[in-house]
Amino acid sequence: MPDKKTIEKARKDKRQGKSPSTQAGEFVHEEIEKVRRGEHGARSTKQAIAIGLSEARRAGVDLPPPKKGKVKESTRKSAEYAYEVGQGERTPKRRPKVSKAVSEVLEHEPKNTASHEALSRQTKRAASHRTAEERSAAAKKAGETKGPSGRSAAARKAAETRARKT
Repeated sequence: MPDKKTIEKARKDKRQGKSPSTQAGEFVHEEIEKVRRGEHGARSTKQAIAIGLSEARRAGVDLPPPKKGKVKESTRKSAEYAYEVGQGERTPKRRPKVSKAVSEVLEHEPKNTASHEALSRQTKRAASHRTAEERSAAAKKAGETKGPSGRSAAARKAAETRARKT
């Protein structure tokens, strides 16, 4: 269950007109932090991200499930179920035994899958699957949604970083 703070951050992102994936990012970040604190583990960085996305869908973030053929059918079905729960189209069946079993399994998974190095590797791998055009478009959109003061702050930060390198 996500924290109230996380849900509030996601709602704030929505009010600011940010994309559903940005809103879902709050839940993913919380999940990464849970793994780092040792509340539970994850077999891979991808799994930690997937858990966060599922929680986002269940919390009502308008993040549709992946299209057919993009991911395994079982993954797509799971995402579809979580999405419908979040949109109020179905009520989730409580399954305490399954929930407990999953929690116990996750407790024994490694905790280093949420390290900075592991996340960096995952990010680079994900970016390598996108074209330069797609990456450029994402960067342009990020610049637009930042707003004037945000862009100014980012430019200052970039200038400081460049100054430190020399």
